[in-house]
Amino acid sequence: MAPQITLTVRLTPSAVDTRRGVVRLHPEVLDALGLQAWDAVHLTGARVSAAIAAAADRGGPTGVMTLDDVTMSNLGVTEGAEVVVAPADVAPAKSVTVAGSRLATTSLSPETLRLALIGKVLTTGDAVSLLPQDLQPPPGADVSAARTKLSRAIGMTWTNELLTVTAVEPAGAVAVHPSTVVGWRDGPRTGETGTELVPAGGGQMYATTSDTDVLDAEIVAAPAAPAFSPAVPIADLVGAQEVARRLTEWFELAFQRPELLEKLGAAPRLGALLSGPEGVGKATLIRSVASTVDAEVIELVAPTVAALEPNAAASRVNDAIGKAVARARDGKPAVLMLNDVDALLPASEAPPVATVVLDALRAAVATPKLAIVGTTAHPEAVDPRLRSVDLLDRELALPLPDGKTRTELLRVLLRDVPVESDVDFGAIAERTPAFVAADLVALRREAAVRAALRTRDEEPKITSEDLFGALETVRPTSMSTSDTLQTGGLTLEDVGDMVEVRQSLTEAVLWPLQYPDSFARLGVAPPRGVLLYGPPGCGKTYLVRALAGSGKLNVFAVKGAELMDKWVGESERAVRELFRRAAEASPSMVFLDEVDALAPRRGQSSDSGVADRVVAALLTELDGVEPMRDVVVLGATNRPELVDPALLRPGRLERVVYVPPPDAEARAEILRASSKNTPFAEGVDLAVLAESLDGYSAADCAALIREAALTAMRESLDAAEVGPSHVDAARKAVRPSLDPAQLAALQAFSESR
Repeated sequence: MAPQITLTVRLTPSAVDTRRGVVRLHPEVLDALGLQAWDAVHLTGARVSAAIAAAADRGGPTGVMTLDDVTMSNLGVTEGAEVVVAPADVAPAKSVTVAGSRLATTSLSPETLRLALIGKVLTTGDAVSLLPQDLQPPPGADVSAARTKLSRAIGMTWTNELLTVTAVEPAGAVAVHPSTVVGWRDGPRTGETGTELVPAGGGQMYATTSDTDVLDAEIVAAPAAPAFSPAVPIADLVGAQEVARRLTEWFELAFQRPELLEKLGAAPRLGALLSGPEGVGKATLIRSVASTVDAEVIELVAPTVAALEPNAAASRVNDAIGKAVARARDGKPAVLMLNDVDALLPASEAPPVATVVLDALRAAVATPKLAIVGTTAHPEAVDPRLRSVDLLDRELALPLPDGKTRTELLRVLLRDVPVESDVDFGAIAERTPAFVAADLVALRREAAVRAALRTRDEEPKITSEDLFGALETVRPTSMSTSDTLQTGGLTLEDVGDMVEVRQSLTEAVLWPLQYPDSFARLGVAPPRGVLLYGPPGCGKTYLVRALAGSGKLNVFAVKGAELMDKWVGESERAVRELFRRAAEASPSMVFLDEVDALAPRRGQSSDSGVADRVVAALLTELDGVEPMRDVVVLGATNRPELVDPALLRPGRLERVVYVPPPDAEARAEILRASSKNTPFAEGVDLAVLAESLDGYSAADCAALIREAALTAMRESLDAAEVGPSHVDAARKAVRPSLDPAQLAALQAFSESR
C-alpha cells in the first residue's frame, strides 16, 4: 500500500504558485512519501484530485501544505481542512477534453490550448487555469510561445480564464504531453483541420487557419485593436452606474469636446484614479466606458512591470505609452490603463524607476485624445506624486457591493445559465457578505461544477443546493488571507435560553445589516461595539460562533494579546491592519477574545508602554476621525474591571452585556443540546439532573455528558446507552467550576452598569 499522510490546508501566499496546480510540501514530507520535487501527488479531501508537489520552505511547519484557490476548490475544502496526500500514478494522457467560457472556446485553437496544459496533472471534474506550468517546465514545453499566443488570442484577461476538465483518457490522473490530443467539448481537437476565430477589435472576428497566423498578425487583413474580451454593456455594471456615468462624461469632454474645455480655461487632458476593492470590476468598467466612446484601451499591468529589472520595466512602460500616444496622434481616442498602479508607484520606498515612469506619464497625458486612468485597491499606498495636478488629478471610487447589489449581480451573472426557477438570489446574496463581482463569478463556476458532477443529464440546471454548497469552498477575496472561524453549523437559534443576551446581540450586530433603513429613518447610528462578560465557560465564545454561523457577516477573531509585538510600532500596525481588513470584508465583525489582555487599564502595565499604545490604537479605530462602516467590534472577557474604561464609553464598546451562569432551566437546555446524539437508559431525567447542578457552567454541563458516555465505554466498548449509574459516576468526576466570589464580583459590576 502506498504511503499517505494527512496534512492541514493553507492558501498559498505566493503569486508564483497561484493557479498553476502546484502544492508545496515540507521536504521531510516529500521524503516520507518517497517523492522527489515536481512529482505528482494524489489528494483526497471532500473530492479527489491530483497535483504537482514542490518543496516548501524547510523552516515551515511539517504538517501544513500550501495550495492555490483553484486546487482547493477542486478538493472541495477550505483553509484549515485536512487532506490526505499520497504518491500518484500518473499516466501520459492520450486525450483530454475541456469546457470553458464562450470567449475561450471561440478564441483558442486546440493547439494553443495544449500549449497551456502541457506539464499539468489533470483529473476529470477538475478546474484548471490557462497559466502554463512554468515553475518546472517539462521537456517540450515552450512557455514563452504559450503565453504570447494566449495573450494575443484572449487579451490581458487570459490569466483569469478557468476551464473544466470533462474527460480524460485513460481514466484517473493524467499528464498532458506534446502528443496528447486536446480539444473542446463538442468542438475541435488537435489534429483536425478548420479555422479559428480570433478577436479583431470592435466586436468583429477574423479567421486564421493556425496559431502561426495569430503570432504573425501582419499577414492578417484585420484592423489593429486590443486583444481584450468583448466589453460588458454599461447596463450590466450593477452598482457602478454612477461611476460609469461620470467617467463617460469625462471621456466625452476630453475626446469629443476639448475646445469647450479650453474656452472655459481648463486643459483638455484627462488623468483619473479609480479605486475599489480587489475584484470589484475596475478594469471591466474602464473597458466598458471606453467602448462607448470608441476609444482603444492599452493596458499596462503594474505588478508585472514592477517585477522586472529597472531597464526592462522602463522599456515596458515606454512601449505602452508609445502605443497609446501613436494612436492618439492619429486622431483616434486612446485610454492608457495602469492596472494596480500602487505596485509600480508605491507611496513608501518608491523604486528609482518611479521617477522615470512619472515623467513619461506627465509627458503623455498632455497628448490630445489620450486619457490615463489608474486603478488601485489601496489608494493610500499610491505615490502622492501621481495625484499631482498635471497627472491623475481626478478620483473615482467603486464601492463594495451591498446585499441589493449582490442580488442584481447574481441575476446578471446567471441570466444566461440554466437555473432552477426556485433559486432565491436574495437569500444567496445575504450569505455572501463582502463578495465582489469576481467572487460571485467564482461562486457561479463552483456551483456549475457541482451541478455537472451531480447529474449526467444532457440539460443539467444549477439549483439552490449547488449555490449554497459552493459557499463552503468559495471565500471572498478580502478574506483570502484570514483563517475562517469554524462555526459547526451553529446559529443563534441553537443557543438555548439566554433570551436577553441573544436579543442584545441581534440588535447590535445583525439589525444594522438587516435594517439599515430603519436606523437612517430614525436618524441614529447603529452601535459600534459590544462587550460580553461573564464567568468562564458560560458560552461567550459559543455566542460568537452562533453569530458567525448566521452567514451574514465575516468574522475576524483575535485571541488575547496575539496582536502584541515586542518591536516598537508593530502592535499598533497590527491593530490598523486588522481593522483595514475588516473594512475591506464588510459587513464584518472583529471579535476580541480575552479583551482584558489586549486593552488593560492604561498606566498600570510594565511593558514599556506597548499595552497603552495598543489601547490608544483601538480607541482611534473604534471612534476616530475616520468612521467605521459596516464593522462591529465584539469583545469578551471574564475580568471586565480590568478593561480600560475609555473602551466602554458610548461610541466604542457601548453595549455591555452580562452572560450570567446558567440557571436550572438553562442547564436543562444545555444538557439536552449536548446529548442530542447520546442514547440514555430509562431513569435518566435531564430536567431533574439540571436542578442538582448548581454552580455548573455551560462547559461543565457539556463535560458531564461527555464523561458519562466515557464511563459507559469503560464498562463496555459495546455499550449502547448511558444509564443513571454512569451519570452518577460522572458527577463525582466533573466538579462545578464557577467561583462564588467571582460570580459576586461580576454581579456587582453588572449592577453598577
